[in-house]
Amino acid sequence: MAARFTAELWESITPIYRAILDHPFIRGLTDGSLSEEAFKFYVIQDALYLKDFARSLAVAAAKSPRDPWCEMFAEHAKTALVVERALHESFFKDWGLSPEQVEQTPMAPTNLAYTSYLLRVAYTSPFEELLGAVLPCYWIYWEVGKALEERGSPNPLYQRWINTYASEEYAGVVRQVLDATEQAVADLPEGRKAPIRRHFVTTSRYEWMFWDAAYRLESWPVG
Repeated sequence: MAARFTAELWESITPIYRAILDHPFIRGLTDGSLSEEAFKFYVIQDALYLKDFARSLAVAAAKSPRDPWCEMFAEHAKTALVVERALHESFFKDWGLSPEQVEQTPMAPTNLAYTSYLLRVAYTSPFEELLGAVLPCYWIYWEVGKALEERGSPNPLYQRWINTYASEEYAGVVRQVLDATEQAVADLPEGRKAPIRRHFVTTSRYEWMFWDAAYRLESWPVG
């Protein structure tokens, strides 16, 4: 029996996922060594990222060949803007940051590169390729959440973040996208699957880079 396509995708990023789990940002969430400054940088950049991620999901909804997928991605786009915003704003409240202050924060270089890539795929590529590009954000966060939940965190802020992505509610969302991906590629010729694999690997790399950028408090090197 042939392996599920999504299983093949995950296997292709095994080194990237291992590097993510071993990154000092991720390890620091559970051992308490991550500076709150780096975590704040991450949360602010993630809030900015989610605006464009939601736009990508809205395009996925528009391009969906099946009504249930259209409904699903439209709902996910709304969730990215409303539910995820609530999580971020709970952190901003702890830090005394207003939504206006967050909005005025420039996108870090890695964030801008990642979201620009997502939007380019969204607007110029077929539906199934867009699935390959957005899937890592869903899936890697779920796997990281589960891995970190086993360890826990001494920092209540970090534990709150971990709980979100380790939750069964979030797991259900990810499973929806995995199922849609399997169905979308079921009848595709092999040549049509290659770009999906490429986008999946590329945005998985960007996931590592995003956490690394936060750990380094990345800024523009000139200007």
